[in-house]
Amino acid sequence: MGESEEAQEELSMNDSIGIMRSRTALVDLPEGRVQYEDTPPDVVRNYLGGRGINMAYLHKMLPAGIDPLSPDNILIIGTGALTGTGCPNSSRFNVTAKSPESNLLGDANCGGFFAPKLRYSGIDRLIIKGKAKNPVFVRVENGEVTVEDAKNYWGMDVNEVQASLRRDIGPSSESICIGPAGENLVRFACIMTGVKNAAGRGGMGAVMGSKNIKAIAAAGGSGFEIADPDGLLELNAQLKDYLTDSMIVKVLGRVGTPLLYEVSNHLGTIRTRNSQDSAFEDTLNAEVIHKHVAKMIACHSCVVHCRHRNIYDGEGPEYTTIGLLGANLGIADTANVIRLNNLVNRLGLDCASTGGILSWAIELYQRGIIDDSITGGPIQYDDYDLAVRLIEATARREGFGDILADSSQAAEKLNDPERKYITAIKGLPQSDPHDCRYIKAFALGIATASRGADHLRSRPTLEVFDLPQELLLEIYGADVNRDPTSYLTKEIVVATHENIYAITDSVGICKFICHGFNSPKLLKYEHFSRLLEKAFGATFSVEDLKDTGRRIVDLERAIINREGVRRPDDTLPNRYFEDPLPHGVAKGHRIEKDKFLEMLDKYYQLRHWDEEGVVPKERIAELVAPWDGQGGGVQ
Repeated sequence: MGESEEAQEELSMNDSIGIMRSRTALVDLPEGRVQYEDTPPDVVRNYLGGRGINMAYLHKMLPAGIDPLSPDNILIIGTGALTGTGCPNSSRFNVTAKSPESNLLGDANCGGFFAPKLRYSGIDRLIIKGKAKNPVFVRVENGEVTVEDAKNYWGMDVNEVQASLRRDIGPSSESICIGPAGENLVRFACIMTGVKNAAGRGGMGAVMGSKNIKAIAAAGGSGFEIADPDGLLELNAQLKDYLTDSMIVKVLGRVGTPLLYEVSNHLGTIRTRNSQDSAFEDTLNAEVIHKHVAKMIACHSCVVHCRHRNIYDGEGPEYTTIGLLGANLGIADTANVIRLNNLVNRLGLDCASTGGILSWAIELYQRGIIDDSITGGPIQYDDYDLAVRLIEATARREGFGDILADSSQAAEKLNDPERKYITAIKGLPQSDPHDCRYIKAFALGIATASRGADHLRSRPTLEVFDLPQELLLEIYGADVNRDPTSYLTKEIVVATHENIYAITDSVGICKFICHGFNSPKLLKYEHFSRLLEKAFGATFSVEDLKDTGRRIVDLERAIINREGVRRPDDTLPNRYFEDPLPHGVAKGHRIEKDKFLEMLDKYYQLRHWDEEGVVPKERIAELVAPWDGQGGGVQ
């Protein structure tokens, strides 16, 4: 290709993404040096932003086999392509690193107000390398990144440090931070912003703590350019009307995600006492929870307003919390479950892993596999005071809590080396309170998810709605089986949801308004295409976006393949294969191993991975091609 042709191709690429840019700051903590770069246009074109561009950098910069809590790990905080534009629910960012909980892919998506403020401050993405000698916080303001002393903030809980930063930097600043759990390198410590918004999964708070970073604060700046402000404003208004007309949006805005608890409980699929049981008390139903709510609030630019300000000086709980800190610990008292929610938020712990690890330990004690010599005393279900003590001890790595703080990696110390009794996949405790033995697409989705036992990568909720066949054909582009208990065509269901959720995370929009997450009538590829065009003059067809979703899923798989993940890792907790569900509509259902393996075969074939679930080398070459000749990702 001649020079003029190369220049013409670059111009064409820049035209196709319009004014969509990704300004990245690379922070070298040991050297105290910050470098700035624009992410290459080809990478922006192929991965959009948020989760997608984070994965592109992670694959390029992170070698396989490193210790996640060593200075060799990198921490990436990336805003979505539409974050902060005023588009509906465009408040999201992703935090990405190697996970200290699973030793595989760590990635967590989060809302609130921090990500728009970071973008207004002139930086779209932070990539942090090494470890600071002493506690620090990272400050972003007017396009500049500085590393500042945080010794006065170290030891504070999540609420205290954010209040202190607002006092010291300015009342309009927004921050993400770790609590005591992150400081003490608890492997399921999360990164928090606000009172309850958590980048929760995979121990990203422990990575932040391992680098001696207490917080990242964004203080503002001049913002960024919009291609068609009037057109975007008009489109946003249309989409707001479209979304708020949805029944699911109306219900979420009134009672939030606890509405899902009653559905799962009715089916007989609410995980109870470490999935030994599958039905629990009505005291955790949404209407009961709502009696403890002062008001409903929202993230930046949100049209749903699903967050609870509870009457116990906190926010929440969500469906995940009431399932895993309530039913899964055998705790039925509504107020106590909400208090546990507030406690894990202040300490900076992932509520899903907290409930999963505690319930695992209690079952092991119940079975006589561990005893007082390990636990320091009796532990049992339905004991709120015990749960408080164990949660606090875990966050501070004290006594038995020091063992629990290692999550699934404590299996040897807990005398369960084969992880027979833990409800986890690839080392990550299951995030969804829903037991997957009934809905087979859920089972396939958590088994193959790139992060581990994770419903937010695929969550095929439409399986429970008994939708007409013609609508399913429109949604999936194929004739899929309507029966949620069938093993047939579920590979199509899972892959379809994975692809669009990858796009949703990459544009920085909340999944609650994403087509297929809770309804077939929310934002689709067509809407994302129109929003990108109005916001940045960027040209993405529906097929372009579908290709990008597939590209992100494949790249994540390539990252975990590099760490050794193969077919045997794409499995389910033993109990899901061996024990039938005991209650409700789902009574008698389990996952039949041979049929599960057939689903897995078909899923790999659909993804064009080999029979071991490995992404072919030719595909990886395509995935990394956007970096060719572009530089970027300073080593």
